[in-house]
Amino acid sequence: MLPTDWLTGHAALLPSDGDALDIACGRGRHALWLARHGLRVTAIDRSEEAIASVAEAARQQALPVEARVADLEQPDVALGQTAYDVIVVVHYLHRALFPAIVAALRPQGLLIYETFTRAQAKRGKPTNPAFLLEPGELRTLTAGLIVLDEREGEFGNRDVAAIVCRKPELTITRSTRALSGSRWR
Repeated sequence: MLPTDWLTGHAALLPSDGDALDIACGRGRHALWLARHGLRVTAIDRSEEAIASVAEAARQQALPVEARVADLEQPDVALGQTAYDVIVVVHYLHRALFPAIVAALRPQGLLIYETFTRAQAKRGKPTNPAFLLEPGELRTLTAGLIVLDEREGEFGNRDVAAIVCRKPELTITRSTRALSGSRWR
C-alpha cells in the first residue's frame, strides 16, 4: 500500500536526515517510506501482528526502522521530550495524545497529521465520534504549532482533515518569561 499523498506531497519539507515517529503505524507504509527518505524511524502501534510485519519489512529492505508495540491510549503514554524531527499520524485520533505529540517534537520539528472528519461517518467506517474530527478541530488540537498547510473536506473519496505544522524554535511560557526577565535585568 502506498503512503498517503498528504505525506508524499510534503516531502520537500522533510529533513534529509533525523529521527521520525510514525504513530499508529499499522503495517508501516509511512514508516518505511520515511526510512527510504533518509530518516531513522520509530514505528509504534498496539497490534503485535502489524509491528512484526513492519519489523520484517524493514529488515528485508535494510531500513532503519525500530518497530515497537505500544498502547497509545494509556493515560501515561510518553513519546519522549524533543525526541523527533518528524512525527506522522494518519487515520488515527486519540485527542488526549496531542500534548505528548507536541512534547515529542524537537524545535523546528514537523508534524504531518491526517485523519477522518465527522462527514466520513456518512460513507462508512469509522463511525464512532471519538475517532472523527469536528470541523476545524485539528487546528485547535495543534494550537501552539506553526501551520504550514492544511486541508479539510473530501479527498480521494474520504472525508478528512489534514495539517502540516512546525514546532517553533523556542516556546515561550510564563516561566520562561519570568526566568529571562529576572536574569537579564
